[in-house]
Amino acid sequence: MIIEILKSKIHRVKVTQAELNYVGSITIDQDLMDAAQIIANEKVQIVNNNNGERFETYVIKGERGTGIVCLNGAVARKVQVGDILIIMSFGSLPIEEARKYHPVLVFPDDNNRLLK
Repeated sequence: MIIEILKSKIHRVKVTQAELNYVGSITIDQDLMDAAQIIANEKVQIVNNNNGERFETYVIKGERGTGIVCLNGAVARKVQVGDILIIMSFGSLPIEEARKYHPVLVFPDDNNRLLK
């Protein structure tokens, strides 16, 4: 049996921008993407801790070291600048491999920068 499990999570990042007039997606600082092993165009699930919204979109690579977390297109209506998000990616593994897998967890600081 193949099951879907948490692959990686960026925990408690702050929304820095919301751009309604864009094709759609979330732009994430490349440092955060690399740390979480999330790649451009990967599907992610996002939870907004401020209002309880939960949605899926795909990732666009943001400028490295900027701390950018920008919701683009229609999902911009589900956030406010300053909201706190949890960004999760998932993968599929055979159940026996999944039992041994440990997700990558990233806990950035209040400015969306990696803690050293």
